[in-house]
Amino acid sequence: MTLTAMSDIPPIVLTFGATDPSGGAGLQADILTIASMGCHPLSVVTAVTVQDTRGVDDILPIDAEWVSDQARAVLEDMPVAAFKIGLLGSVENIAAIAEVISDYPEIPLIFDPVLASGRGDELADEDMLDALRELLLPQTTILTPNSIEARRLIQDEDNDEDNPDLAECAKRIVQLGCEYVLVTGTHEHTPKVINTLYGENGLLVRSDSWKRLPGIYHGSGCTLASAIASLLANGLPINEAVKEAQEFTWQTLQFAFRPGMGQHIPDRLFWAREDEEDESSVRH
Repeated sequence: MTLTAMSDIPPIVLTFGATDPSGGAGLQADILTIASMGCHPLSVVTAVTVQDTRGVDDILPIDAEWVSDQARAVLEDMPVAAFKIGLLGSVENIAAIAEVISDYPEIPLIFDPVLASGRGDELADEDMLDALRELLLPQTTILTPNSIEARRLIQDEDNDEDNPDLAECAKRIVQLGCEYVLVTGTHEHTPKVINTLYGENGLLVRSDSWKRLPGIYHGSGCTLASAIASLLANGLPINEAVKEAQEFTWQTLQFAFRPGMGQHIPDRLFWAREDEEDESSVRH
């Protein structure tokens, strides 16, 4: 058998997350995004959900040993260039994933802390928050919380602030061990969406503003985090990866569609449809 040269293999991104039968978020969104960014997606199922474009009705966490076995099977077979983590499912899954990724400290980890659905359905309890703070944040390269998640991550019994400043949130999150925090401003009441990247000691690295689009979107956070992971896997430095991932995500939202009765779904293949339209206009 002839082995394929490593240079002929697209960058490989391994994503941990829950299934979403609507295809809007979760593993399905990750896989579409990673493939759209020129990478090969590997996926580890952490939970199975019952949901549609309106929200999450139920969630079944996968046994933690199965989560670990899924990951180790592919990691021992293929070279992974980046990790992406989404919905975790249970404290046991957090511990299992943390143990797996600790064996690969050189691989960047992009963590989208999915704590609730867009409708507000609770997806992580306080025990899970404690576990991810202790076990995953110290191994995280870039955390991508929205403003609600950023504030929740730093709230505990000793800190009862209702609406802490986002820069202060980022500083405290970095102190928990992650390298960078990209706080997204979709849920803030600002004319434009402002996304801000913080680095060492919570210092500002970059801030980007985007036209606020109408509608509510299912899976935008998954798209952004997976795009960052894919761009890092392609070799871009963090600053550029974060900027280009935001551009890609905004375009997916601009071309979003509403196939059901709930939220819009980002079109991660907008670029392919643009090419088809261009070819069609040339033919005619």
